[in-house]
Amino acid sequence: MHWLFDRKGQSIVEITLMTPLILVALYIPFDFGVTIFTGHLTQNAVRDGARIASSTDLLDDTKADNLAQQFEVNLPDMLVSRSVTVNYLADGAANCAQNVEVIAQGTYNFFLYRLIALLGFAPPDPVQITRTTKMWYGFQPATNGGSGSTTNFCTTVTASGTYPAS
Repeated sequence: MHWLFDRKGQSIVEITLMTPLILVALYIPFDFGVTIFTGHLTQNAVRDGARIASSTDLLDDTKADNLAQQFEVNLPDMLVSRSVTVNYLADGAANCAQNVEVIAQGTYNFFLYRLIALLGFAPPDPVQITRTTKMWYGFQPATNGGSGSTTNFCTTVTASGTYPAS
């Protein structure tokens, strides 16, 4: 019976040694989940930004810059060094098939990397998160600028709105 009383502190020592390892093992999947969630929130912000930009007249470059600044506020706080770019694209022949593209990017620092840096080791590079969405531009030109028989119509106007020509 005497040997039972000699091991009183053993469980405290085991818990003290194992707790940090268990916490790290549980936090790593959580940190990756937060990274995936941050990418998802960034994609939602880019999609909403493209939706707004596609219905805004972007012929003035300052409007695109102002929209980019407004969209940057919608990005998740977990992204650092973040930026948003709004591009007006005329991909089709003779400026038909115009699109708006919104690109958001930033870096996400894993908590484990910050912990490694606190311990004095060189952490790996943070993860770069970039999301892009392209949408049809709502202010399509009626024609490609030609005249007479060389005029190509870019859009078809109906009673319910303007749609891309097929």
